[in-house]
Amino acid sequence: MALSIWEVLAVFAAGIGAGTINTIVGSGTLITFPVLLLTGLPPVTATVSNALGLIPGSISGAIGYRAELKGQRRRILRLGAVAAIGGLGGAILLLMLPARAFETIVPVLVALALLLVILQPRLSKAVQARRAREGKESDPDGGPLLMTGLLLASVYGGYFTAAQGIIYLALMGMLLADSLQRLNAVKNVLAAIVNSIAALFFLFVAEFDWTAVVLIAVGSAIGGQIGAKVGRRLPPPVLRGVIVAIGTVAIVQLLLR
Repeated sequence: MALSIWEVLAVFAAGIGAGTINTIVGSGTLITFPVLLLTGLPPVTATVSNALGLIPGSISGAIGYRAELKGQRRRILRLGAVAAIGGLGGAILLLMLPARAFETIVPVLVALALLLVILQPRLSKAVQARRAREGKESDPDGGPLLMTGLLLASVYGGYFTAAQGIIYLALMGMLLADSLQRLNAVKNVLAAIVNSIAALFFLFVAEFDWTAVVLIAVGSAIGGQIGAKVGRRLPPPVLRGVIVAIGTVAIVQLLLR
């Protein structure tokens, strides 16, 4: 589909915004997806084009957080495998279920994730204290509960991706004894994995708008670097506040769609 010069600029700018926000928090899809719909793309074509276009942004953001990724190889391999399986499942569901199948539950998921982010310091301390009382060592990978939660979040991510990063941060923040910035770095890698797996599947079974893909890809790669520079400088309380603010906007936008 041919885009006007203004539509080209809008999609490119949306890509930059999405790459920036995805790296810091997540929810960048809530910028790019509506813009793609406004250009006249069908919802499924917009979804799959967006998923492929955001891959460079996720990779760019992960590279920007490379210092925080040090020492997390084992964790990333285990969590990444779970995310890949979930992402593929979500991509398959996108082509099988009605386009609005998840829309009623998505705002609830995001709201719950935001509540967990707000309560994360207390919840994390409570979980660690309980493990100490029971004489259990803290699992560096979060255990079965985190694996299950990430699997379900990745199914959702492969289906739509909006606010997927917020859900990841909420789960990891509650169940992993690590800093929010290091967990944010892992979140960027997991998002890149889910987007890549879903997009690879879509390449064989879905129709893309390649103009939109390229514009979002270039824009999100630039945004990923911007997001990493900004996000890495934010103290944990400020970062948590940014997550809650953007997540709240995401909920409102989802409810008004």
